[in-house]
Amino acid sequence: MEAAAPERELTGEKAQRIVDAMRESVAARGAAGSTFEHVASEAGVSRGLLHYYFGTKERLLVEVVRRDADVRIGRLDEPLGKAKTVDDVLDVLVASLMDLIDNEPGFFLLLFELFSAGRRNPEIQAELGQLFVRTRSHVAEILKAKESEGVLHLRYDAEAVTSYLFTFGDGFALQALSDPARDHTGTLAAGTAAARFLLSAD
Repeated sequence: MEAAAPERELTGEKAQRIVDAMRESVAARGAAGSTFEHVASEAGVSRGLLHYYFGTKERLLVEVVRRDADVRIGRLDEPLGKAKTVDDVLDVLVASLMDLIDNEPGFFLLLFELFSAGRRNPEIQAELGQLFVRTRSHVAEILKAKESEGVLHLRYDAEAVTSYLFTFGDGFALQALSDPARDHTGTLAAGTAAARFLLSAD
């Protein structure tokens, strides 16, 4: 396995251009076809800069998914904080999922590409696992807070419930994006009903 590159942080507008270029390249070419040459050219930076900060293409892929996941989770904080009922919570989660599928499908494409790459690369697998831990823990804390407010009555541990919610959401996205002509309304309704059961013990 390739030696790990030193941890370096690239921030600001240039970093965002690189992340956006990699996301768009994967959507157009797939992970295998997305080279540092493509990304550097489309981001308007040198290939050497990408190597310096990320070391490998796989590390850049992980960074793109990490940043997108942070945005994904950050968008849930305020509306979930305002939720007063179980249905309010479900409405926020479903709206967030459908918005990503309809308007930012590249997030899921990257996630699935990383999962496949992680089957061959233990470094990517470990990075992706840590990303899931971080996002799962964040949402679990929100669910615990809503439970303490009396909005939710979780049937299982908050992290277990959160893991199910993400599992359903990611799996639903895979089916919806793979077969867009199919009506997935029934599947979404079934998943929402299962989520309601887990979020409310009443």
